[in-house]
Amino acid sequence: MLYTKKYTPWLYILPAISLLFFFLVYPSINTIYISFFNYNSEIWVGIKNYIYCFTNEIMLNSFKNNALWVILFVPLTVFLGLIIAILVDRVRYEALVKSIIFMPMAISFVGAGVIWKFVYAYRPASAAQTGILNALRAALQLEPLPWLIIRPWLNNFCLIVVGVWIWTGFCMVILSASYKGIPRELLEAARVDGASEFKVFWRIILPLMKPTLAVVATTMTINVLKVFDIVYVMTNGNYNTEVIANRMYKEMFIFRNYGRASAIAVILLVLIIPMIVINIQRFREQEGMR
Repeated sequence: MLYTKKYTPWLYILPAISLLFFFLVYPSINTIYISFFNYNSEIWVGIKNYIYCFTNEIMLNSFKNNALWVILFVPLTVFLGLIIAILVDRVRYEALVKSIIFMPMAISFVGAGVIWKFVYAYRPASAAQTGILNALRAALQLEPLPWLIIRPWLNNFCLIVVGVWIWTGFCMVILSASYKGIPRELLEAARVDGASEFKVFWRIILPLMKPTLAVVATTMTINVLKVFDIVYVMTNGNYNTEVIANRMYKEMFIFRNYGRASAIAVILLVLIIPMIVINIQRFREQEGMR
């Protein structure tokens, strides 16, 4: 009887564990195994695919662009999400404003890429401009700019803007929930004592929201490390906008080099794992505080 009670819980979670193993654990192990083989998974090449990843110019550019995404995208989405969450809390039509800001999340990333491709659309100065930005420049008697092909830093920044536009609403919703959890009596007491709004924000709101900010920041980092849809739709990695996930897709489905694609996938997994661990630790800390 005791033996049955001991193993009964495992019988309930066995289906979930089986699905996780079949769809997550096994593919990960198999990907690591394939990464040590050649393009058609027939000849063992050892770490040759990994050496390629860290010496090839295109791959190094991909790492650099992903780093640029992390440096710009994560602070912008978290900062804008935090500021909007605090400001709209005082707006009369808060729900409507939040719905409008969150709306880009309802659009697929491919759809968002297509929309912004039209925003950045470029035609020669002698032709009518169909892109919104260049139409505005034309109205101001300025030369149109090829936003997505002009310079590497500007190309990537234009793509990052699209990501920020999509994900700011998500950050706003999470941070707004955290902000509403702060006791209003605490904020009012600080204001009564003469604290300015900036001091209330810096000394009370920000420290109390740090755990949530950390979770949101690590979540955004995970999302940006595996960014693919926006880059694929808008530039396909051309004009020095290549990123890791897009390069992995090309190696796998265009060049049919399964060894290199698997090596890139493993590198991407290794980069993401620390963020996952940090998130898990944060969740445990928050549960412990409760």
